[in-house]
Amino acid sequence: MPVEMSRTRFEELVGEALDLVPREFAKAMDNVVVLVEEYNEESPSILGLYHGVALTERTSSYGGVLPDRISIYRQPILEICETEDDVVDEIVTTVIHEIAHHFGIDDHRLHELGWG
Repeated sequence: MPVEMSRTRFEELVGEALDLVPREFAKAMDNVVVLVEEYNEESPSILGLYHGVALTERTSSYGGVLPDRISIYRQPILEICETEDDVVDEIVTTVIHEIAHHFGIDDHRLHELGWG
């Protein structure tokens, strides 16, 4: 049975997950915003998505663009979790996974590192 949780509580947990990002990585994040959304219309079962140009792919011509976005999808995360502790763990994993994409780390490497 999916976990029931208010959007406000879910957003608090995403904020707490962001607080776990080591300071040197948080400082290195450039032109990116993290948003909570209900779900992705194109792929309703995905838990998160990085939209943007990874730091490793930016060239000297990068500039004057809207911030990259990391979307954390509330409904799919709640649907796969059975307890609030599961939600906390899944949010942390998803946030770290999507931040890693901002730094240019691909899914294959993330799975190897245990952040799949």
